[in-house]
Amino acid sequence: MDVASLAAAMIGAQAGRTQMAVAAKMLKMSADSEASVLQLLQAGQQNAGQLANAAAGLGQNLDITA
Repeated sequence: MDVASLAAAMIGAQAGRTQMAVAAKMLKMSADSEASVLQLLQAGQQNAGQLANAAAGLGQNLDITA
């Protein structure tokens, strides 16, 4: 194996490690994003449950004219 082939193989291996690191970071960011969306949906469900317990007809006679 000549020096140029060895150098090319080392550069290729380093590029592969960099690509794997970037892919792992993107996967972690995606998982974090999914967790945030899940928390947002859960908070929305809790708020909807609280609004469901509000009195019937609440806000129907609200005058918003200026």
